[in-house]
Amino acid sequence: MRAARLVRPSGSEGVVVEEIARPDIGAGEALIRVMAAAITRDELDWPVDRLPAIPSYELSGVVEEVARDVDGLPPGDEVFALTPFDRDGVAAEYAAVPAGVLAPKPNSTDHVESAAIPMGALTAWQALFTHGGLEAGQRVVIMGAAGGVGHLAVQLARSRGAHVIGIASASGADIVRTSGADEVIDRAERFEDAIEPVDLVLDTVGGELLRRSPALVRTGGTIVTVAEEPPEGIDATFFVVDPDGDQLAEVSALVDREELRPAIDRVYELEDARAAFERSMEPGKRGKVVLRVGE
Repeated sequence: MRAARLVRPSGSEGVVVEEIARPDIGAGEALIRVMAAAITRDELDWPVDRLPAIPSYELSGVVEEVARDVDGLPPGDEVFALTPFDRDGVAAEYAAVPAGVLAPKPNSTDHVESAAIPMGALTAWQALFTHGGLEAGQRVVIMGAAGGVGHLAVQLARSRGAHVIGIASASGADIVRTSGADEVIDRAERFEDAIEPVDLVLDTVGGELLRRSPALVRTGGTIVTVAEEPPEGIDATFFVVDPDGDQLAEVSALVDREELRPAIDRVYELEDARAAFERSMEPGKRGKVVLRVGE
């Protein structure tokens, strides 16, 4: 099969596309024919201790075969997933994936759109609902609301019936409004004076915005950050997203109800993986960079 691999720890310069053996599946796994794979800024830094490594951890594709102990995934089913970060990724024609992280692909999106969903949507889901406990009628501020996690978090919070305040740069205001925020505030403003206390702050940026977050939260409210460990004196929950097929199945249903849509910056063919990773690290992009792998 053809696969993109990081062969040396030199960022996008270390990415090559080459012919390698198709992976075997073990217990609890499925072999997926990958149709599209999305990539994340800085992910080439993650596997440098186990090179060569296949990058990309978001896929949309078709079940090719499953291990004997896997039920409910017949060959031919269309699926999507966020895959574990401690093993090879999915920027390849085939990928061996734990069956538990797979979910039915949305019927209303093609494979490129579907691949752009898992990491951002699961990160937002776990931040808002698992760690943040967001409920209908509550107020939430989303820092970095135009970003890959942020614009999906706006949509998920709206789907739960929350009042959503998005903070973003002026250039990102349109995508935040389109995503359904009730209020959009320029991050360059002194937003502490413009926002009544909220139940939850979801920070996707870190730095100064995270440090300013406590001024926005009511007594008993919550701050969740996916950007960095909170500095001393900031009471916030930091976590790294977990792959979760059950949660992703709920996300898939929201997509098919037209309550969630990903933004896509640019699509590249697998052969152009190096250029795709270079694009993922450029400033000013809006949405996911996606590799089209199959037809």
